[in-house]
Amino acid sequence: MNKIETGTDLPGRIRHRKIARKTSAQFIGAVCAFELGYILLNLFFLIIMGVTGLDRTFLFNAFKPFMIPVMLIVSFVGCSYIAYRFIRRPLEYLDDVSEASKKLAHPTEEPIVLPQNLKSIEDELNTAREQALMDMNNAHSSERKRDDQLVCLAHDLRTPLTSILGYLRLIEDEPDIPRNLALKYTGIAREKAERLEELLGEFYDITRFSSEGLVLDPAPVNISGMLSHIAKDFIPVLADKRLNWQLHIQEDVWIVCDKDKLERAVDNLIRNAVNYSYENTDLVFTLTGEHDKIQISLQNRGPEIPKEKMDRIFDRFYRLDSARSSDTGGAGLGLAIAKEVTELHQGTICASSKQDVITFTICLPSDCKKIV
Repeated sequence: MNKIETGTDLPGRIRHRKIARKTSAQFIGAVCAFELGYILLNLFFLIIMGVTGLDRTFLFNAFKPFMIPVMLIVSFVGCSYIAYRFIRRPLEYLDDVSEASKKLAHPTEEPIVLPQNLKSIEDELNTAREQALMDMNNAHSSERKRDDQLVCLAHDLRTPLTSILGYLRLIEDEPDIPRNLALKYTGIAREKAERLEELLGEFYDITRFSSEGLVLDPAPVNISGMLSHIAKDFIPVLADKRLNWQLHIQEDVWIVCDKDKLERAVDNLIRNAVNYSYENTDLVFTLTGEHDKIQISLQNRGPEIPKEKMDRIFDRFYRLDSARSSDTGGAGLGLAIAKEVTELHQGTICASSKQDVITFTICLPSDCKKIV
């Protein structure tokens, strides 16, 4: 870390040394110019006194013993004033930078302006100001989206709950209801209860994802077995959507990762693929492992994603479809969580969409702890 920090600070230190050398040269030049000018002024004074004969007057002769001490005093005072001006200048610069830094606590659109000698610092502060404004706007936007999602979820929670209570009351109020009709009602109630469970999970995701970050607990994991197990668990889900697996999972691949969180990330990718796949198509699930990295790929066939939406697909609370009434409608956190989990493992995640083929690719180091 120290080496990295030193390397990062090197350009600034070189610039500061150049400024120090330039200031020192200016100070020496100012002192020399003052002394030279003062000496020439004294010579000019003595020449004038000699030409006019004033050097033979009583006043001049009375002042003559004090001339050299006075000249030395004036020279000392002049040099001291020059030194004072040069010492005060960096302090004034420091005050300017301090005042400008205070503006970063509450950044505005107004640019920070510093003296010309501090142009490089001015540029850096304005860059930090712009980044702070961008982060603040993104945070406000994220908060608004979260609040909107909470309102929508609160409304959506009532819908399946009302249906569940309605069908249960029908069964309760009609004890002699035919068995097939009772099974139908209980089946509908179960489906609504499952939807309610999903919505509650989304509600939990929103509150947890907004209030705390994710922390890894890495350990050696057979990623081949983990992905095969996840794929097996999704077989009933795929069957309901008339989808099939194409598995290309390399055997016996081990990595160091947080198994629970990585499972969650992959689970989110698969659910997203299931929700946005055409019926009677295949999901291609691939794992390849090399020396110090692995690659997980999930490919499905579905509506092509426009580029403007693809650029935001990993944003928090962003959804490809805005219809909250859709049974597939989530909170827009699944892909954002997958991205955060991947990056916590020092990996990368990307998405592509071409000719109705959507591909998500996760690249991970074989041991995230070595990189951290």
